[in-house]
Amino acid sequence: MSIPPPPGPYQPQESQGPYPQGQYPPPPPSPQGPYGPPYGPVGPYGPQPYQGWGQGYSPYNQPAPVNGLAIAALVLGILCCLPAVGLVLGLIALVQIKKKGERGRGMAIAGSVLSSLGLAMWVLVLATNGASEFWEGFKDAASSSSPAKGECFDSPSGLEGSTYDLDEVSCSGAHDGEVFAVVTLPDGDFPGDSSVTGTAEDKCYKLRSAYAMDAWAVPDDVDVYYVVPSQESWDLGDREITCAFGNTDSDAAMNGGSLRNDETTLDADQLAYLKAVNVPQAAMESVPVDMPEDDLQANKEWAAHMVSALAEESGMLRGHTWPADAQKPVEAVAKEAEALQKPWAKAAAAADVDAFYVHYGEALELENSDLSVTARKALGLATTPPADDEGGTGGDSGGGGDDLEV
Repeated sequence: MSIPPPPGPYQPQESQGPYPQGQYPPPPPSPQGPYGPPYGPVGPYGPQPYQGWGQGYSPYNQPAPVNGLAIAALVLGILCCLPAVGLVLGLIALVQIKKKGERGRGMAIAGSVLSSLGLAMWVLVLATNGASEFWEGFKDAASSSSPAKGECFDSPSGLEGSTYDLDEVSCSGAHDGEVFAVVTLPDGDFPGDSSVTGTAEDKCYKLRSAYAMDAWAVPDDVDVYYVVPSQESWDLGDREITCAFGNTDSDAAMNGGSLRNDETTLDADQLAYLKAVNVPQAAMESVPVDMPEDDLQANKEWAAHMVSALAEESGMLRGHTWPADAQKPVEAVAKEAEALQKPWAKAAAAADVDAFYVHYGEALELENSDLSVTARKALGLATTPPADDEGGTGGDSGGGGDDLEV
């Protein structure tokens, strides 16, 4: 099938002058050189310059153009992102190709077939609730980059500021942190940065002793850190607060293995001892924010709470059957807890601030960490008291650090 050239200066649409349409007078003579026309082919108006590659219009031997819709249908069919659109474009392209004699029939057919398969897959996914599962999986992958409880990690951005990824590593080597608890927040609107941070600070400091029950086994250069959801990660489904131990120097790594010591790593006797001594330790950490001179009543109530905690400790220590070599050392710790109740009870009944401080000092002076060291040695527990143990409970308490946030 030949395609006539479009009208142009060389093909007038209507007959002009004495010559029929399509015929022209003979061209005027042109100068000839020894090797033919000096300027190339001779046209009806004199010598014509040669054309460069791919320029000008030639009505002969030029292939038909490729249908654009056929190309689009093939691309959408391969990507399978808009299968319905790809199928429609493929069908339209086949009609246009037939009418205009364009190329691309194979691409249109291939795009239609691939789009049909993609459309069938989407229908199957929707019918089986696969789309919902896929989206949930995507959100989990996008929002969940925190290691689980008991795992150690490195943070590319360090333990300060914002972090977008925590890389799980072995606890046996150097690592930035160790996760000791994961707190899941309730669904709903994002509660705000300050609210999330406040919850993290409260929960993480309370949960650390459940993971590392032996406060004496936690190095002095270790403190509590936490990773909280941001507004952006909350929108992707992130509801987790990750509580972790990290070096007090946020640029330094932790070494020496896992800090975990709980029911998964301790024997029955060690577990019983730590549960008992941790009762007054928890009470000690509930000290009021205000000093006695600012809120004497709150501090007296705290002292009364210490009396109850020490009584509970003594009862738990006496209620357990200890190994033969640990009976006397543990009995000594129980007696100390009973003796400490007296000055704390006097502080709880103090008539003024001065009296409160006097009895509070008596309680601190009565503590004897050597008794705890002996009992711990007999039970195979850590025997070095924390260096920053400010105010204690029978010498078997742990220290705390500053609040730090990731």
